[in-house]
Amino acid sequence: MALSNLIAQREALERQQAELTKAIAEAQMHARREVIAQIKQLMAEHGLVAADLAESGRGKRGPKPSLADAPAPGRSKVAAKYRDPNTGETWSGRGLMPKWLRAAVDAGHSRDEFAV
Repeated sequence: MALSNLIAQREALERQQAELTKAIAEAQMHARREVIAQIKQLMAEHGLVAADLAESGRGKRGPKPSLADAPAPGRSKVAAKYRDPNTGETWSGRGLMPKWLRAAVDAGHSRDEFAV
């Protein structure tokens, strides 16, 4: 296929895409207008106004959740698994092993000896 044919096809497809995009937007706008008209008709039939819609939802959802109920941002504390009997320092078992425990393990002690 020649380059000029490809360019012409691309331009035709882009025009078609623009037409389809416009048609979709018009269809959505038409559907929206129909829904609004139906809502207005139902409101008129039942004697409702917009303020009635705002009032109807109150009291049915329950209280708003407080900030105290929300989880804390960031990471939560992890319980200590190991404790240094000399200094009282602790380690959760996550991350790098602390120097005091590394020295004890290198000296032949077991991690289990320091378990909390």
